[in-house]
Amino acid sequence: MEFLLDNATLVLIIAGGCGFFMAWGIGANDVANAMGTSVGAKALTLKQAVFLACIFEFAGAYLAGGEVTKTIRKGIVDVEIMAANPDTMVYGMMAALLAAGCWLLIASAKGWPVSTTHSIVGSIVGFTVVGLGADAVEWTKVGSIVASWVVSPLLSGTIAFMLFKSVQKLILQKDAPFEAARRFLPLYVFLVGFIIALVTLLKGLKHVGLDLTPGEATAYAVITGLIVTVIGTYFLRRIPNETEDRGGIEFNGVERICGVLMIFTACGMAFAHGSNDVANAVGPLAAVVGVLENAGQVAAKSTMPPWILLLGAAGIVCGLSMLGARVMATIGEKITHLTPSRGFSAELAAAGTVVIASGSGLPISTTHTLVGAVLGVGLAQSIDSLDLKVVRDIVISWVVTLPAGAGLAITFFYGFRAILS
Repeated sequence: MEFLLDNATLVLIIAGGCGFFMAWGIGANDVANAMGTSVGAKALTLKQAVFLACIFEFAGAYLAGGEVTKTIRKGIVDVEIMAANPDTMVYGMMAALLAAGCWLLIASAKGWPVSTTHSIVGSIVGFTVVGLGADAVEWTKVGSIVASWVVSPLLSGTIAFMLFKSVQKLILQKDAPFEAARRFLPLYVFLVGFIIALVTLLKGLKHVGLDLTPGEATAYAVITGLIVTVIGTYFLRRIPNETEDRGGIEFNGVERICGVLMIFTACGMAFAHGSNDVANAVGPLAAVVGVLENAGQVAAKSTMPPWILLLGAAGIVCGLSMLGARVMATIGEKITHLTPSRGFSAELAAAGTVVIASGSGLPISTTHTLVGAVLGVGLAQSIDSLDLKVVRDIVISWVVTLPAGAGLAITFFYGFRAILS
């Protein structure tokens, strides 16, 4: 530990670089959860999606990323054992950030949508087992994360299936779908306002001291939903029933309305995602900074210096701008053919799943949630509308994420310990 404290500036530079790289990976891979469906459905161009995602992801990460973060993400490591070995934690957290960043780079280059949370969790488990022993890992927590491979897509897929079926029955299959859309428009506008407000309150603003009970959050979300319904319905009713072709997708009046709704949903999800998942990059970095600033003492929670949040937010934006298009293409185009009405159903179902999970404590992954929602929309049409080869590759990448992160973290852990001890 003495070497680390004597060379704190060097260690901080290395740790900051690893944290930025991990945030870069989050932007390159995970941001597609918010914007991929909008691009695939042609509601937004790729440039427009990147621009909006940069704004809302950055705002969520920097403004609502949190002043205090748990040192050990998801409670997967015994804090007391970690506190007794501060040097191991420093080496390990840097190794975990670098390992997760490398895996996200590989997955993003292949266009695989994987979970950034699972990437960092697998990496932390890996270095903990070799550095502190298997007993230091809370395996029940790891088991709940593995369970999310099934829970997330199943729940969101079911909601998306039912939601798109309702759109088909109430609007798309009617003799006059545009008039039906106007009739049922307030219902869907309310759902958008209500769910996105609830996601923002429960996930996007929970780090800034907004201590609301579930009942209070629901009440505020209902009020927000009603306000959005009044304002949104007024403006959406002014959309003309005209038809145009956008990249092979026919945009009539109904699809135009759904396209506008899904843009709002995507922006809300991007803000909530940025505020919540930036912790995967800045949490371990803040832990390293805390140890170096407190002469080797490990705290269960670490104060978050503003520069760390800024570093994480900037990394997300850079990763999204440089490599985000590949995963967006997988989410929005390769799994199934999306239109605005289908993409809207998938996005709203994913947001609804996040709300349900936040309220009930279910372990979910935002990546798995949105992929499941897109699958649900595809199944609402027919199983033939799904590219099962793409689905197979995605599922394999999910299973590989934890061991890949662990293996890379072990390698980097030994490397950092050899160089910096």
